[in-house]
Amino acid sequence: MESLLAGLSQHGYIILFTVVFMEAVGLPVPAALALLIAGGASARGSLALPLTTASALAAMMLGDTLMFLLGRYTGWWLLALLCRLSLNPESCILRSADSFYRRGRTVLVFAKFIPGINTMAPPLAGSMNMRLGQFLSLDFAGATLYAGAYLAVGYVFSDALGTITKNYEAFSRILSWVLIAGVAGYLAFKAWIWSKSRGLRLVPFVRPADAALGLSSEAAVIYDVRSHGYYDRKATRVKGSKRLDPNALNQLKEDVPVDTLVYLYCTCVREATSARVAQHLLAKGVRAAVIKGGLRAWKKAGLPVEPVPPEEISELPIFE
Repeated sequence: MESLLAGLSQHGYIILFTVVFMEAVGLPVPAALALLIAGGASARGSLALPLTTASALAAMMLGDTLMFLLGRYTGWWLLALLCRLSLNPESCILRSADSFYRRGRTVLVFAKFIPGINTMAPPLAGSMNMRLGQFLSLDFAGATLYAGAYLAVGYVFSDALGTITKNYEAFSRILSWVLIAGVAGYLAFKAWIWSKSRGLRLVPFVRPADAALGLSSEAAVIYDVRSHGYYDRKATRVKGSKRLDPNALNQLKEDVPVDTLVYLYCTCVREATSARVAQHLLAKGVRAAVIKGGLRAWKKAGLPVEPVPPEEISELPIFE
């Protein structure tokens, strides 16, 4: 990467276009640094500022449009994939969608300055049915602001950038320590998740096949406790299961049967929601067990599912 960025002033617009495009589609490359150096190269006359600006804007608009179309044609798949890192993916999807619906237009203008959000904003806009024309206008404003800011700083402080590139090795060492700190933070976060879910492992777990056998051979019921799993018109659930809102356990309209075995499933990491609900039911004297692997394991085992009734679908917000 050092030689790539250091050679920007010699190799011109293609390198700038490539680096900016790669960041736009989610690859971990420093487009901001490339823009700074390109601005400095323009000040020294190695690059023409109008062509430099046009190359950066074209790369960002092309990458963002591709991500927008990916969101449009894959629906909520991309967001669901990213939210699987959360303990409660359904709640993560709901919060992300609601937040973007309320602030999406502003987010698109400033998202490029926020790592992570800059890649997620275009597919979110596509998933939420934002009009292409509106997206392009907002995204162009954001791309112009982002590219213009870094190119201008590089242009004005071109002499300082020359010193920075000469001492890039020292910068690389600092960056290495930043990356190490990031990895340490990630490991600490994973340890926190593990410790938080450790107590939930005390509840009984069963395999999907054993739960299916129990449902057919003894008095048992099965509940879907996904926090917000019914946001997709194509959503499915275990055949014969009932809805049990895990966020309103103290306001149940009818008591969960005490004399029967209750199976619970969700789609959370380590079945966190199901285990939490099971703890609550066990404390009330209800026999409860969690299906290991949740809905995905049930489907993988080839066990029957059914569409969620239309009246129970709570669709996520979309732009009109």
